[in-house]
Amino acid sequence: MSKRILIVEDDRDILGLLKDLLEDEGYEVAALNYTESIIKSIKEYAPDLVMLDFLLAGINGGELCHEIKATPETSHLPVIMASAFPRVLDSLGNYGSDAFLVKPFDIEVVLRTVRDCIENRMIHA
Repeated sequence: MSKRILIVEDDRDILGLLKDLLEDEGYEVAALNYTESIIKSIKEYAPDLVMLDFLLAGINGGELCHEIKATPETSHLPVIMASAFPRVLDSLGNYGSDAFLVKPFDIEVVLRTVRDCIENRMIHA
């Protein structure tokens, strides 16, 4: 059974690129450019991993990450944060994320990070 990834990214070009890239690797991908409730979206899509843009329209992706990690039903999910502004995370913290990707992405780094986070979750499950 293929692993499922939920991506929340408000840049449609990046969202499409990530969706295509991960689907080509055999993952099932739910790609959202907005979510009213990250917990509701997780319950709806049942992902094995969540990818969040740090700067989303109207909300800080770090706050969504914190919400995932602070909710008992979702705290086990690996979360990858992404941003073109890595110094922001240096100053604000990683919000409990399991990994961080710097934009623009290196495709091999994206794939390795996703694979490592999913495998690490399976080891600790």
